[in-house]
Amino acid sequence: MDWVTCAYSAACTGIASRPTGLCLAHLDPEHLSAALAELSPGRLLDLRGTTVTSALLARILDATGGRPGRARLDRVTFTGDVRLSGVRFCGDVSLDGARFDRLASFFGARFEGNVSLAGVRFARELSFHGVTARGHVSLDQAVMARDALFSQAEFGHGLSCERARFDGYATFDGAYLGGGAVFRGARFGRTLSFRKVRGHAGFEAAHFAADAYLSATGRLSAARARADGLLDVAVACCGVNLRGVEVTGPTTVRLTDSQADLEGAVLHGPATVTGRGRSTLTSLRQVDAGDLALRGLDLTTCRFAGLAHPSGVRVKDCTFALTPRGVQLSLRWPMLRWFSRRRALADEHALRGDRLGGRHGSGHGSGHGSGHHDDPGDPGATPDGLAALYAGLRPSDRATSADFAFAAMEMRRRAGHGWWLSVSWLLCGYGMRLGRAALWLAVVAALTAAALLWSTASHAGQHRAPTNQAVPR
Repeated sequence: MDWVTCAYSAACTGIASRPTGLCLAHLDPEHLSAALAELSPGRLLDLRGTTVTSALLARILDATGGRPGRARLDRVTFTGDVRLSGVRFCGDVSLDGARFDRLASFFGARFEGNVSLAGVRFARELSFHGVTARGHVSLDQAVMARDALFSQAEFGHGLSCERARFDGYATFDGAYLGGGAVFRGARFGRTLSFRKVRGHAGFEAAHFAADAYLSATGRLSAARARADGLLDVAVACCGVNLRGVEVTGPTTVRLTDSQADLEGAVLHGPATVTGRGRSTLTSLRQVDAGDLALRGLDLTTCRFAGLAHPSGVRVKDCTFALTPRGVQLSLRWPMLRWFSRRRALADEHALRGDRLGGRHGSGHGSGHGSGHHDDPGDPGATPDGLAALYAGLRPSDRATSADFAFAAMEMRRRAGHGWWLSVSWLLCGYGMRLGRAALWLAVVAALTAAALLWSTASHAGQHRAPTNQAVPR
């Protein structure tokens, strides 16, 4: 400890006051009154290491007029209920290592500076409801054994709860996070309600032992987090990072003009990702999900390589990138290649080195590329891997399903699975391009007709009788 402790006993850690050498908890009534008389609004309040009862706290707040200045309350033990409703702290407040044995209510309190509650233990309920903190608030490694209420609180320069433990119900509904919130490595033992929060928040490597509801208007990250129950995420006009998240129960992600990244996620329960407006899903690489529904999303740039269960992915009202269209001459067989547009995964574009097409696709085409550009960072981004993806994915509309069926055959052909695939592609587009078969039929019919005409003309010339023969005299 960096302060002179109370002389009452070696066990007392309270800061000693002059001239008695005792802390406020061990002063006699006369000296206590004198010590409290020295307190005034806006001045330093130093109670480090002191044991504070409800009665002593009430006298201290009365002496400061409910407006203490800089407050040094490190390692203070509050043995009774703490009610600080309406109290205004005019300076920084430090409560590092403090202990609250009973209710800790900061309801409606105002902090003009920074607040540090690192390592604090709250044995009963904690209420920060409606608190206004103009500075930064830290609850790093704090332990909240019961319910923790932070709804409607305003943190002007952010909130930090790294490796904090919320053993009871926790709510941050309607809170304002001016500088964002950090919950890296935090543990939530019961339901977490983080709805309609203004600002961005990070739950990297957090553990949700029960249901978690996350909704924010700023960036939201739950990368490498683990949820043992339901995980419900809703964001608007921002991005959400769910890389490496593991969810045991159902997963619901709702996007509004936002984008999400689920790369490496493990979703044991049913999962749904829906989008409104221009909402984008950027990656499903290495995702392990047996039941995943995608609705209303822009999948133009979404990577699917390494998706564990493509047959468990249902796609509805989503848009994909488009293959290029046109005619190309090549030194390889076939030398003349024609392209008509079809919907394709972004992984195929990366494999072929194509530039992505527009968001909305129409038509069905061959899409035969000329290059082979494997991305070493995409396990499974190979012709065989893409063939499995195309064959397994289940789009709801027929047009996309037909395009994916064609793409599956195309990837098998690129992987070299039989010369007959090249012949089938060239003649009839794997049986899915009737226009190509009709074109070949028309060419054969034209050639046959030309041959018949030539043969008929040739035979007629040979059997024609001579008209002018020489007569001997």
